[in-house]
Amino acid sequence: MLDLQRLRALHAVSVHGTVGAAAAALGYTPSAVSQQLAKLERETRTVLLERHGRGVRLTDEACQLADTASELMAIVERAETELEERRGLPAGRLTVAAFASAARGLLPRVLADLAARHPALDARLTEVDPHLSVDLVAKGAVDVAVAHDWDIAPLPAPPGVEQAVIGEDLCDLLVQAGHPLAGRQSVRREDLKQERWVCQPPGRVCHDWLVRTLRAAGCEPDIAHQADENPTLVALVAAGLGIALLPRLGRGPLPDGVVEVRLDPVPVRRLYALWRTGAARRPAIAETVSTLQAHWPAASAHAPL
Repeated sequence: MLDLQRLRALHAVSVHGTVGAAAAALGYTPSAVSQQLAKLERETRTVLLERHGRGVRLTDEACQLADTASELMAIVERAETELEERRGLPAGRLTVAAFASAARGLLPRVLADLAARHPALDARLTEVDPHLSVDLVAKGAVDVAVAHDWDIAPLPAPPGVEQAVIGEDLCDLLVQAGHPLAGRQSVRREDLKQERWVCQPPGRVCHDWLVRTLRAAGCEPDIAHQADENPTLVALVAAGLGIALLPRLGRGPLPDGVVEVRLDPVPVRRLYALWRTGAARRPAIAETVSTLQAHWPAASAHAPL
């Protein structure tokens, strides 16, 4: 009989692409995942992984087995949901995926609150890029995801995935204290035509929003520097190397020499919780979503400009 945990490891590799990423999602070490896969190979007498460049990829037989594993885990999820629903209390393992600033600015308090009120619930966090969240939920790789969208790029929810609004995150224009815009009460997009920018790399939601929005206002942004982490972007602004547009969630206090200026109209991104429709009745899902919403006001609190 095939071992479900080993099938789960194979499914995680098929979803996340690498043994290391699968291990991070499952809360194991890469060595432990590799051992599970090696045992599954012996059980099935089938080669599941083959070398591909510096990494590995699933064989055709492994892909077929991973699809079967997905179906089995869906059955297990339904059974766990029904059992938890009968008990009426959040329990068992719950995997939560969130993008970086939500993982930093919102999830620590949410997870601590859940742990204190529901000791039978084992909620675990994985940080992922926001554009991957919906697919991870749809594939059953995570139970709940915290994702975001912008007004010009709505978040798609495929069939089988439900969502609820957590709250709205406002964004501010950050400039060096000596910058000509630093003393302004507000700035319109049309005022930014000659500015140099620092922002996240292409393909990130914030980068794409900045480019599309400024182009719509007749501005072609001059992106001088790109970095993944918000603290790096703030440091570049502090050094006078450009201006940035950053959301407030998880940003932390600004260093001396960096000031906020209101961009009119104020850019807003909306945060969502997403989960599979098949797990909607699970008390752990409902409790996690309501806890995210309850902690949002404190996480998004910010002194008015």
